Amino acid sequence: MPIPEDVTGEEIDKDVRQELQSLPKTLADDVAKNLVMVARLIDEDPEAAYGYSRVALRLASRVAAVREAAGFAAYANQKYGEALAEFRAARRMTGTVDLWPVMADCERGLGRPEKALDMAGAPEVHKLDKAGQVEMRLVAAGARRDMGQLDAAIVTLQSPELASNAVQPWTARLRYAYADALLAAGREGEAREWFAKAVEADRDGSTDASDRLAELDGVEFVDALAEDEPDDLADASSEDSETDEETRGGTGGGTDAGKD
Repeated sequence: MPIPEDVTGEEIDKDVRQELQSLPKTLADDVAKNLVMVARLIDEDPEAAYGYSRVALRLASRVAAVREAAGFAAYANQKYGEALAEFRAARRMTGTVDLWPVMADCERGLGRPEKALDMAGAPEVHKLDKAGQVEMRLVAAGARRDMGQLDAAIVTLQSPELASNAVQPWTARLRYAYADALLAAGREGEAREWFAKAVEADRDGSTDASDRLAELDGVEFVDALAEDEPDDLADASSEDSETDEETRGGTGGGTDAGKD
C-alpha cells in the first residue's frame, strides 16, 4: 500500500521504535511507516488502517507492537475474532495486562457477554492502572446490558470515579455510559442530569452527550436554509405547478404519466 512522502516512520512512539530495533534497519523503517499509517487512519478510515496493519503484520509478526496495532485495526473494523487473536498474541509476547479490557470487549463483540464478565472478575483486573480499571468497568456494564440486566449495569458503573468531580480522560465516557443506562431503565430525569455532567467533562467531543441532552430537552435541529427559502422561489414553484395542471387539462390525467 502507498505511503505518503511526509511519513518517515519517526513519528511512532519511542517504545515502539525501540521494539523495532530487533529488525534490520530497512525493514524496521518500512514497518514503522505502516504503523504510522495505522495510527493516522484508524479513526477516519478504519478499512485503510486495517490494510496497513496487515502489511506490517506480514513484515514483522514477531513484534508485539505490530500484533497490538493489527488487533486495534481489526477491532475498529468489527473483526472481533481476529482482533482477539492478535491481542492475545501481543499479551503473550509482553506479559502485560494492558489489553485485558479490550480483549473482554472483543468477547462481547463475539456474542459472549458472560465471558466478558468472567474477565471483569479475574485477578488481571487488579493489575490494571486506574484508566484500565475504568475501561473494564465500562465493558462489564456493557456486558450486563447485553444480557438485559439494566439495573446491574447501572450498579456496575456506580463507583468513586463516577462520583468524583475531577475530570479525567475517562470521565465523559463513564458519565455518558451511566446516563445511557439510566435512560434505558426509564429513569429519564436522572439520565438528563448525567448527560449534562457528561457534556461538562467532554472537552474534546468524544461523545454525543450534547445531542442526547438536547433530545431529552425536546430541542429539534432544523435546516435553516430550508426554513429561509425565499418567497419568490416558493411563488415560482406555485406558478410552475399551476402551469403543469393546465397542461394536463386540470384533471387527473397525469396519474398514469409515470407508468411504463
